[in-house]
Amino acid sequence: MNAPLHATLAAYRDAAGWRGVLFRGASGAGKSHLALSLIGRGWRLVADDRVVAWSSGGRAFGRAPDVLRGLLEVRTVGVLSFPALGLAEIVHVVDCVDADSPLERIPLPAWAEISGVALPLCRIDARWSGAPETVEAFCRVHRL
Repeated sequence: MNAPLHATLAAYRDAAGWRGVLFRGASGAGKSHLALSLIGRGWRLVADDRVVAWSSGGRAFGRAPDVLRGLLEVRTVGVLSFPALGLAEIVHVVDCVDADSPLERIPLPAWAEISGVALPLCRIDARWSGAPETVEAFCRVHRL
């Protein structure tokens, strides 16, 4: 296994089962807040702050370190406990960027490599009120 990534992993359920979205970004970029918003929309927490990622059979997977399983840090509230999935296949990557970073209205397809697996990549300001809907639309458009 690789060293833990500084990221948050949340999963949505579709016909193929639980599908993970890895949220990357600097501290304070909104990764946990975006995950919290998506949990309120029926998603499940897999890991917050640290994600142990690995690949098997050409697919990427992630889980929380044991000590952090089920915990989500909510800024100005504290650390909350949520039912968490033990692991999820990572099928999308979202880079949480600062609002001052220029974001393309219609970006060219982009990819991120997680544990040697190329996955669809989206860049978003996670603190924007429309971020949860945008992430869900990205996942629908880029189903693997």
